Amino acid sequence: MTGKQKRFLRALASTMPAVVMIGKGGLEASVVDSARAAITARELIKVKVLNNAPVDPTDTFEELADMLGAELVQVIGHNGVLYKAKKEPKIILPQ
Repeated sequence: MTGKQKRFLRALASTMPAVVMIGKGGLEASVVDSARAAITARELIKVKVLNNAPVDPTDTFEELADMLGAELVQVIGHNGVLYKAKKEPKIILPQ
């Protein structure tokens, strides 16, 4: 993914609310299933690691992206943005 495409996705995600929350249980199966359903429906999701979570946010976002087969677009503090294109994408990335 090019820098231009990442900037485009970051701009889209800036106004989105976090749809997946990772709490004190860390990356549980239910969290992964929820993230999988959300990214399948939306293509672009924002994930938040709550303050009471005993995990490192950056490592957690990378692990979740690997589990979902998604691209980690951005990490800022406890928030991360993941992108996974559909076969017929709704979000058209710039070239």
